[in-house]
Amino acid sequence: MTNASASPAADFDPRAYRRALGGFATGVCVVTAHTGDGPLGITVNSFTSVSLDPPLVLWCMDVKSDRHDAFAGAERFAVHMLPVEDKAMSDRFAWGACRLSDDEFAVDDPEPPRLRNAVTRLTCRTHDRIVMGDHLVIVGRVEAFDTRPGDALTYFRGKYGKAVDPTA
Repeated sequence: MTNASASPAADFDPRAYRRALGGFATGVCVVTAHTGDGPLGITVNSFTSVSLDPPLVLWCMDVKSDRHDAFAGAERFAVHMLPVEDKAMSDRFAWGACRLSDDEFAVDDPEPPRLRNAVTRLTCRTHDRIVMGDHLVIVGRVEAFDTRPGDALTYFRGKYGKAVDPTA
């Protein structure tokens, strides 16, 4: 195991640090919202639950993201925990087109856009926004949720994997 002790900022290697953080396996989520630019999605793996009472979750976004302003201003959003078969959707919202097409969600629904395929979906109202370092932390209050059986898409050391649903 490589052990890098705390060192002065001038010696800190951000790429090595990023690789080290990749040693934490995470779920893969797509966050969606109606924005001034239309219905948008963004792939995140910086997602966690915060509180059961009240029901709060958070996710983080780079302040330099081209979608920062759209999501930072959204009052409501949906978090979709992706099933293992949705690697292409994860890639698309991470690196490709971020605008949702009409066939990907119910267009007549006033709720935040809800992708048709998710293991779990949380509908949230923005509770707080906090800038921390180079990221915006968005805290959401969960207003509704739905879930179904199925294996979840994960990300570990730069590769996709899966978390097997023990109840399926």
